[in-house]
Amino acid sequence: MKTERKDIPFLLAITPLVVMVIAMATTIVKFEGSPHIPLILGTVVAAFIAWQVGFRWNEIEKGIYEGIRLALPAIVIIIMVGLTIGAWIGGGIVATMIYYGLKIISPSLFLVSMTVICAIVALAIGSSWSTMGTIGVAGMGIGISMGIPAPVVAGAIISGAYFGDKMSPLSDTTNLAAGIAGADLFDHIKHMFYTTIPALVVALIVYTVMGRQYGKNSLNSENIDSVMKSLQDNFVISPWLLVIPLIVIVLVARKVPALPALTVGIILGWLCHIFVQGGSIGEAVNTLNDGFSIESGNELVDSLFNRGGIDAMMYTVSLTIVAMTFGGVLEHTGMLKAIVKKILTLAKTARSLVVTTIVSAFFTNVAAAEQYISVVLPGRMYSEAYREKNLHPKNLSRAVEDGGTVTSVFVPWNTCAVFIFATLSVHPFEYAPYAVLNYMGPIIAIIMALVGFKITYMTDEERAANDEKRKDQSLNV
Repeated sequence: MKTERKDIPFLLAITPLVVMVIAMATTIVKFEGSPHIPLILGTVVAAFIAWQVGFRWNEIEKGIYEGIRLALPAIVIIIMVGLTIGAWIGGGIVATMIYYGLKIISPSLFLVSMTVICAIVALAIGSSWSTMGTIGVAGMGIGISMGIPAPVVAGAIISGAYFGDKMSPLSDTTNLAAGIAGADLFDHIKHMFYTTIPALVVALIVYTVMGRQYGKNSLNSENIDSVMKSLQDNFVISPWLLVIPLIVIVLVARKVPALPALTVGIILGWLCHIFVQGGSIGEAVNTLNDGFSIESGNELVDSLFNRGGIDAMMYTVSLTIVAMTFGGVLEHTGMLKAIVKKILTLAKTARSLVVTTIVSAFFTNVAAAEQYISVVLPGRMYSEAYREKNLHPKNLSRAVEDGGTVTSVFVPWNTCAVFIFATLSVHPFEYAPYAVLNYMGPIIAIIMALVGFKITYMTDEERAANDEKRKDQSLNV
């Protein structure tokens, strides 16, 4: 018979994380292996500790299933993006986007252009993943064809996509952060201007400077011509094919949910594969599952277009499930709560509380491997501390976004980084230095917090309204 369950002390709570990180570093750096096994090892250690302090196996198992359940929406999106990439490559849509991109976009301005385009699209549709899985894939093809290194291109795409996602009222993480903290959605977005706009400006300056070295004089125009000829030889290129991604963007901008909108894009791309590109029904169906396959004679084109389909996303899906079993055990057994509580003892002032929240959100990305948990857990744990210091809830909602939403891309086993690796084919360690917005945002937020800039306090009326809201929420639980 197990002893009565008790709170897990900090040293025990952090043990699974330490074991996982050491195993992860050894596996990835020394053996160049997959992060799956270190995450499973961390889960085993966490489960054993929870069992020792009094948790029954069915409770631990429930935590595992809850973690996986939380990841199910992300898994569905991953599969849908795999289908979209396969359908759009097979239908010639990606080839058309790359072809006209190579004709229109100046190499020296490509990084800035790509960042702005991704920012606008993500702002309109509220999804960084959908933006990277569609516009981003084409952008990788354009940039690489121009001779720009893949990690640099990926960094610009990620910066733009996450800016738009973070600032969009349609974004799930933006709504989640505001809701968890108890802030008005548009107050939350306005408050993020102070950290996110400067981060975007810095990113655009960096990309402008970097873009100079990729000017026309330094590029091999024969390489670009070869790519464009290969595209023309193997695909029907038509500006009408650009209508399909435009339809998807318009649908989501008109608040059609992401899954139905992507489904429309997949169906249209599949039909283009048959009726525009001349593929058979069997080829088009197989492309959706197995991905597109081409032997063009151009090595660069082959590397860009041999991808997509459900199969290509199974590594990502499996890693997402494994990561969420680890995060689920830590969350459900209170280990994350114990770690966050320990961190909270360092926050003595309003300024240090904001900094602590930002750091905690990033730490949660490392520990729980899921962007949503990095928003929910600190938002929930620090809510009372912000109230005690009379800080407006929008300070908390901005802090969890600055520390959680944008930093998820830097943790190789986090679901966001795994998705990017599967979609853009660039490892987080490679694109990290070039995802400028994603690390400048937290840095600027921390500096602003330390100097006390734009830390907003509640008025008496706002405090009373906040207390009433909290009371109503507690009655509804």
